[in-house]
Amino acid sequence: MKTKHTFTVIFFTRKSRSNPKQLSIYVRITINAKRSEISLKRVIPVKDWDSNKSRGRGGSQKVRTLNTYLDEVYNRLLECHKELLAEDKFISSEAIKARYLGEDDNSKTLRELVAYHHGNMVFVLKRGTMKNYYTTEKYLYKFLLKKRRLKDIYLKQLNYEFVTDFEHFLRNYRNSKRQLMLSNNGVMKHLERFKKMVNLAVKLEWMHKNPFNQFQLKYQKYDRAFLSERELELLEGTEFKSERLQRVKDCFVFSCYTGLSYVDVKELTEDNIVKGIDGKHWIYTKREKTDERVKVPLLPQAMEIIEKYRVLQETDLMGYLLPISSNQKTNKYLKEIAGTCKIHKNITFHVARHTFATTVMLSNGVPIETVSKLLGHSKLTTTQLYARVVETKISEDISNLLDKFKIRGKKLKTKS
Repeated sequence: MKTKHTFTVIFFTRKSRSNPKQLSIYVRITINAKRSEISLKRVIPVKDWDSNKSRGRGGSQKVRTLNTYLDEVYNRLLECHKELLAEDKFISSEAIKARYLGEDDNSKTLRELVAYHHGNMVFVLKRGTMKNYYTTEKYLYKFLLKKRRLKDIYLKQLNYEFVTDFEHFLRNYRNSKRQLMLSNNGVMKHLERFKKMVNLAVKLEWMHKNPFNQFQLKYQKYDRAFLSERELELLEGTEFKSERLQRVKDCFVFSCYTGLSYVDVKELTEDNIVKGIDGKHWIYTKREKTDERVKVPLLPQAMEIIEKYRVLQETDLMGYLLPISSNQKTNKYLKEIAGTCKIHKNITFHVARHTFATTVMLSNGVPIETVSKLLGHSKLTTTQLYARVVETKISEDISNLLDKFKIRGKKLKTKS
């Protein structure tokens, strides 16, 4: 509601009750002769206050600092007035005071944003994704407490400096053993999730400026680990006396020949095994992470593992095909398995998915478009991150190219 009004801001003082030689400083906002006052929680000796200029008198460091602060307060109050006009809100001295103190309806906090985001996204995002958001939330609150000494902050106070300070905090965060916790890409992931929450605040009109506008997320590219053909053969040929290790190994090898992630392997039941149009067995399932439908042909190595655990499946009330442990235990056992097989790589269950894409598929001439479908990717660029053409395949392709050149050369000689 835009109406004509008078608007003034002045600073004034009152004698301090505790010390008669000092003055307490206030600011008065006046709109159409109606006043609101705010205590600035600042004091100044009586002799250092210039009542005509409403500023500190003299050139001492303390006075200069105080006058700079008063200028900031003045400018912020003008900004609050401007914001209310732009939002077509009712203009009053109390409204400007509330906006300045962050007590109006428009002043949402970071904790309110996080709560709103989690409350809505918990029904949209997967459990694993939400778990990552909860971790980002914990880092945000630790940063606020340790670096800003605050439990919460108004969204309007978030700026580029806040983002870069948070980045610096994440890069240098150490656990109780003084070990750095996050790599560059780990830091970027937390910032990416924070950025998505800030974008939501902008869409909700809880924020007018996006502090990420000038900030660029910089991920480092790296080669994803996978098993070579020799390492995969070595793993397959190793039998373990320990039942827990043997089962984890079998589930890992199964993933190497199907490309399924840990959670998708865990959820497999007999209903997921169907006969395709070629009369052979296929796995029909939906990726837990993306809800993309996946159809994977059951290669002999994978089918053999399913058959091996048929008896166990009959005793499993849930009807799951494979006896897989928790993700944490599985990755722990895989390190033990790799050590026994003398595979000098940091193996997690996800390495099996990379092995499927690279060693089992691409290295054997399967087109990347087909591999993308088998992995359940909606974009080919995602597959390119998982799969790389290994040197042996490049050598083989170049050898085939040279053979074609030779044949073409012979034909040209014959014609001439």
